Amino acid sequence: MRALDEAAVVAWASACVHSLDVLKPAINGINVYPVADADTGSNLLHTMTGARDELVSEGEISGAGQALALLARGAVRNARGNSGVILSQVLRGMADSAGDAVELDGPALSTALVRADKVATEAVARPVSGTMLTVLQAVAQAVGGRQPLDEVVRSAAKAASAALEQTPQQLPVLASAGVVDAGARGLVAILDALAGVVTGAATEPAHSCEAHTHSESAEPAPYAWEVMYLLEGVTEPELPPFRRTLSGLGDSVTVAGDGSGAYAVHVHCADIGAAIEAGLEIGRPRRIRVEPLVTPTPLEAPTGPDRAVVAVVRGEGLARLMREEGVAVLAVPSGVQPSVEEMLGLITERAVGHITVLPGDARLTEAADNAAGHAMIGDRDVVVIPCASPVQVLAALAVHDAGRRANDDVVAMAEAAAATRRGELVVAEEESITWVGRAYAGDLIGFVDGEVVLVEPGSGGNLVAAALEVLRRMLAVGGELVTVLTGEGAPAGVGQELADRLREERPEVEFVSYPGGQTEAVLLIGVE
Repeated sequence: MRALDEAAVVAWASACVHSLDVLKPAINGINVYPVADADTGSNLLHTMTGARDELVSEGEISGAGQALALLARGAVRNARGNSGVILSQVLRGMADSAGDAVELDGPALSTALVRADKVATEAVARPVSGTMLTVLQAVAQAVGGRQPLDEVVRSAAKAASAALEQTPQQLPVLASAGVVDAGARGLVAILDALAGVVTGAATEPAHSCEAHTHSESAEPAPYAWEVMYLLEGVTEPELPPFRRTLSGLGDSVTVAGDGSGAYAVHVHCADIGAAIEAGLEIGRPRRIRVEPLVTPTPLEAPTGPDRAVVAVVRGEGLARLMREEGVAVLAVPSGVQPSVEEMLGLITERAVGHITVLPGDARLTEAADNAAGHAMIGDRDVVVIPCASPVQVLAALAVHDAGRRANDDVVAMAEAAAATRRGELVVAEEESITWVGRAYAGDLIGFVDGEVVLVEPGSGGNLVAAALEVLRRMLAVGGELVTVLTGEGAPAGVGQELADRLREERPEVEFVSYPGGQTEAVLLIGVE
């Protein structure tokens, strides 16, 4: 086939429905994320069937562009589940790219698949690695260039299949269950069907799909709800605050447009009424659908300890350091409060029953506490160790021992954090009065445990001298280890210079320095 026309789009839609129908039990069986409710295969089939029916009921169709637009409209209006909403946006992105085109050749289809990746990703409030979106991104990267149509579809299908195999390495809950992502598996089937239509090859789904059956014990009680509706009468400027409102209620937030003013809304939350009221405030919700979310018996017991430690900090440098040590980290910009959805994602993506959260300051501790008590946590045991500084997070991680009993480990980390004295040096942004005198814009202000202890005059002041003075005050009551996190605005080499100066005065004290990347403080100091 040289180009994709309206007949080929119809054939593709029918082939997708056939493949998803065959794969539905297997995809349901491997459905563990975002909720192990065994319905991803059913949701994808329902969405694609509605899309096909919208297309074939139209009658006369003039071109591939119109056919894709009808397919996308039907998918949005019949989208079910998170996977169904994302699929609708894949189709919408392709339709947007195709426009009124009569046919799509290889380069045009490549452009459409790249657009599908962009539209689908933008519809999701918090994209997660190891899902449909990851596979879609791999496809978009693989189809570049001016290839013939058959090479484009083969490249897309091959890239999707390879990306699918990597999903367990990207999402811990998949690795724990020993399965690939269910939604991504459905997307592979859809791209395989497209390749089959274009090349004439068999479209029977042949990709391995490791299915695990759920326990047949009594149905557990729902811990939260999947709320979906079609929202109409809303304007584009109202969508960002609407998404933020939904993100404050739960997770798996998706707001997906059909290109003609209607939006499929999806959220997992504990408050059904609040999710619907959010839509009523800006538009007209209809086709409201509410499904219970339950946590069935795990597909497979975790092979390691049934617990994990996660952190939420400011500064990408510090976050990178922790990730290298195997800690899951949410990096939050300075002055920004993480959303409920971001915090829930950090916690619920761990395939364990006990999670210890280490927040890097008082505001992050508040956000972690709010998430720990959220209904979306389900039956997980979440413990927040309050920390006032990232140096206390590092101190807690230094004593973490996965071989200890969970409660003993939490106590050890909490004691290490509390015993770590914290200092910081910040550049004053405006004139102010402190306990130790007046500070002007550009002066260095030194803090120890939240109290101002010095003001170093001058444009930026003498950073090393000021840091040494803060350290002298901190070490006066004892200490064996000094940890320094350099901020984004710290001069190069300041950590080494400070280490050399401290070694001259206190050779018995161990010193370590890391690039923290924080913007609110030039230096953060911890003494243990």
